Amino acid sequence: MQSYVPFVMFTAIGFAFIFVTLLMARFVRPSAPNPNKQETYECGPVPVGDAWNQFNIHYYLFALLFVVFDVEAAFLYPWAMAFRMFGLYAVVEMIIFIALLGVGLVYAWRREALEWE
Repeated sequence: MQSYVPFVMFTAIGFAFIFVTLLMARFVRPSAPNPNKQETYECGPVPVGDAWNQFNIHYYLFALLFVVFDVEAAFLYPWAMAFRMFGLYAVVEMIIFIALLGVGLVYAWRREALEWE
């Protein structure tokens, strides 16, 4: 139980730092609200319609797939730099990891998540 004390202390200090920073920002910042600042656009063209418009879900899926494969690259690079130290077990694990991502890519492709309309 004693080994968790530093973790709890650092977590508490981190949350306290965030709380104090937000509290200080609340008191220090200038505040002059008016109806013009509550508009969707503070400058530029006059807004038309509601700001809560629906958008095509393909944008979200495309971005999510980008993040997934970006994370894959983030895992592959350090592994490739040190794979000689890992041995056959790590090579098999990486092949399984890439195969799972390949299955995800095929699934997204079949569901037409990669089609740009």
